[in-house]
Amino acid sequence: MAKRFVLIILLCIAATPAVLAGKNIKFDDYFTGSTLRIDYQLCGNSKQQSIALDALSTTGEWAGRKHHLDSLPLLGNGQLVMKDLASGKTIYQTSFSTLFIEWLATDEATKTTRSFEHTVLVPMPKAPAEITVTIVNSSLHEAARITHNVDPADILIAKKDNSATLDFAYLYKSGKADRCIDVIILAEGYDATERDTFYADARVAMESLFAHEPFKSRKKRFNIIAAFTPSRQSGMSVPHLGTWKDTAFNSHFSTFYSDRYLTTSSIKKVHDAIAGLMYEHIIILANTDEYGGGGIYNSYTLTTAHHRDFRPVVVHEFGHSFGGLADEYDYGDAATYDLTVEPWEQNITTGVDFASKWQDMARKETDDTMLYEGAAYNPTGMYRSSQDCRMRTNAAQAFCPVCQRALSRLIDFYTK
Repeated sequence: MAKRFVLIILLCIAATPAVLAGKNIKFDDYFTGSTLRIDYQLCGNSKQQSIALDALSTTGEWAGRKHHLDSLPLLGNGQLVMKDLASGKTIYQTSFSTLFIEWLATDEATKTTRSFEHTVLVPMPKAPAEITVTIVNSSLHEAARITHNVDPADILIAKKDNSATLDFAYLYKSGKADRCIDVIILAEGYDATERDTFYADARVAMESLFAHEPFKSRKKRFNIIAAFTPSRQSGMSVPHLGTWKDTAFNSHFSTFYSDRYLTTSSIKKVHDAIAGLMYEHIIILANTDEYGGGGIYNSYTLTTAHHRDFRPVVVHEFGHSFGGLADEYDYGDAATYDLTVEPWEQNITTGVDFASKWQDMARKETDDTMLYEGAAYNPTGMYRSSQDCRMRTNAAQAFCPVCQRALSRLIDFYTK
């Protein structure tokens, strides 16, 4: 039975897309139709953080949304706001998360300074624009901010387009890129002889997603493309086993010394490899039977393709990267969350602002508050809505109703 506690209702921090909706900005009034890629470096340690602009480039036609332009899909751990420089009007917003924020909670961050790559794709403005990027810490307090201008006439904005030489195929195409959610699946640790294996694995990943609600009933709102990005060596880097491989994106297990945490820090390599293709969300398949994975909101999913739990894990990690959903298990590093604030993820709550989450879904007739203690690596003080869920265990057959609603809202945000 869920534990009861007194709810303290405060200002909603982790607002839903509907709450964050703003004015109706017409795409053609402000944007050219091409993509602007912005590379940043997130730098610092546990005491001080900063953001540096790395590079600007154009990468072909814009595949993202052309509506809800000045609205945030979710809060995330980072936000980008683009304003028309002449009028000061907000014309585009997006949000993301990053390994950098997770790393700040590690012991290493107290002893050294590091930098992490981060890339954001935005529509190319027709006129000079001001862009502000902000990252927030686990307490949702501002950690760092950068404001810089972009002039679309700048001759030093590089042009990147590898589409003519890429080995890719649409596994499923239901409509135009700007009316659908475009997901690209990439190969990691597959050498040149393993092309057919990768494409077969990519189909399994796609089928796994579409076997789950709400993706199943909203399948026609997605395009799925697979791109074969070969590695020099077959297999994956597994540091805790002393194994290192030369792979396309330098991915490895043992991220932050957690054996099963599989990530890449080479974000620019990922986007360089597929420049010119139409994509918004990235799934990277790792050619290994070692167990593990990772999913970073609006950055990428990375999961092993040959473990027996490949199907549930790729769906779980996509819940992170696409849906911004939190882990619902209660073991791990509790330091990554501040239990005195309401987290921005829609499937967990500290009770600080339960009204902004799933309080409206609670079954009053049975006095079921849908509050089960233990979530987001915390055995106490953090709550989930269901006994089990795809975001909690591999044995769960589905996303819980709260996660399904959160995912449905995002799908609607991107496609309606």
